[in-house]
Amino acid sequence: MADIRKSEPQQTALRVDRWLWCARFFKTRSLASEAVRGGHVRVNGERIKPARDLKIGDALAIQRDEVEWEITVTGIPARRGPSAEALGCYVESPDSVQRRRLRAEQRAAEPLIAAPTQGRPDKRTRRLLLRARQRG
Repeated sequence: MADIRKSEPQQTALRVDRWLWCARFFKTRSLASEAVRGGHVRVNGERIKPARDLKIGDALAIQRDEVEWEITVTGIPARRGPSAEALGCYVESPDSVQRRRLRAEQRAAEPLIAAPTQGRPDKRTRRLLLRARQRG
């Protein structure tokens, strides 16, 4: 029997906050909106608002914590699906991949700051931890 479902028309644009959420850069749409409003997301080198429409071919620079992505939009998702679908919506630049890999290696090589005593930190332990963090 033939499939009776109507085929959805392919979208040509999507709000940037929704696209970031669908492409799984942010866990919630409100976090994506906050990042856009805070200037952590740039489209084609410009600071934007969350309601700005993204189109295929737009270049995005996304800053989240210490991680920065430089990507090009290759697809407009119809929904927030699995990560395999999300990966098909963008292409990351080789420079961006290399920078992220180097930063991950640096983080792995950094010494972990651990409490010098067991249990809940006392006054002396807090001071030692504070000093260690300021040096590192």
